[in-house]
Amino acid sequence: MEQAGPRSAHGSAGAGVPDIRTGAVRVPAQPRAADVDRERGVTGRAAGAAAASRPAASAASAGSGGPVGTGTGTAAGAAARGEHTHSETPIPRPPAEGARPVVQRASVRGQILDALRTALVEGELAPGEVYSAPALGERFGVSATPVREAMQQLALEGAVEVVPNRGFRVVERGTRELAELAEIRSLIEVPVMLRLARTVAATRWAELRPLAEATVRAASSGCRATYAESDRAFHRAVLALAGNAQLVRIADDLHRRAQWPLVGGPASRGRADLVADAAEHTTLLDALIAEDLTVVQSLVREHFTGA
Repeated sequence: MEQAGPRSAHGSAGAGVPDIRTGAVRVPAQPRAADVDRERGVTGRAAGAAAASRPAASAASAGSGGPVGTGTGTAAGAAARGEHTHSETPIPRPPAEGARPVVQRASVRGQILDALRTALVEGELAPGEVYSAPALGERFGVSATPVREAMQQLALEGAVEVVPNRGFRVVERGTRELAELAEIRSLIEVPVMLRLARTVAATRWAELRPLAEATVRAASSGCRATYAESDRAFHRAVLALAGNAQLVRIADDLHRRAQWPLVGGPASRGRADLVADAAEHTTLLDALIAEDLTVVQSLVREHFTGA
């Protein structure tokens, strides 16, 4: 598994979202008022009333030298929810070339959840660090609400844990947990694959070859998040041949957990390691087509351990 890179030192406040490479680490806490209005469905007269109520808060902010006010769209509102963004490790923005697109308003929560899962795999969300919904919302250009909902889903999955009065901490995992996940996956998937090797026709296995080849292309790109998704897609397709939806769901959850970053684990896997890992998929297909149960069992166990 990849290990997150070094964490940046805390620095002084800056405008907008800080770049971890610049040393600026202070993040504005509240979303734009227009975003808050849109989320609440404030239109027409309601929007006018909301706009009329903002000058007073703006004047108070100007007088105090910082954001003040009440409600969910202000720093005070964020503090009331227990989210403080000062002294927080920033999330680096992707480089301009090849950057991920800014999320759209439709299905914001789902897009944010996917983006956070990618950030976990890439190590942008460092194990042990605490992140607030307002800071992450600023990072992705959305309000705190969809970020908070996505982080709560990650908490249910075990990727993060809620920290009262602060936000969400990325769970710290070691090599022992990774080994335990590999053991559980092996206990579940090896017997299933051995049974499928005896019962599934060679033509059905051949239909999965495009997915195996997709993992090789993803590995060749060097993007860990892209490879992680294609890797899980291949394993889901193999297990789906068993006709057990619950098995696929549980195995996929274990697989996803095995892809999260480690603390004190091995060095990050490079492109060559990913390509070698992906090549095992095509080798496994060949063994399944040939009904070589000994090779299938060996490959699956080694594949889990290497993952």
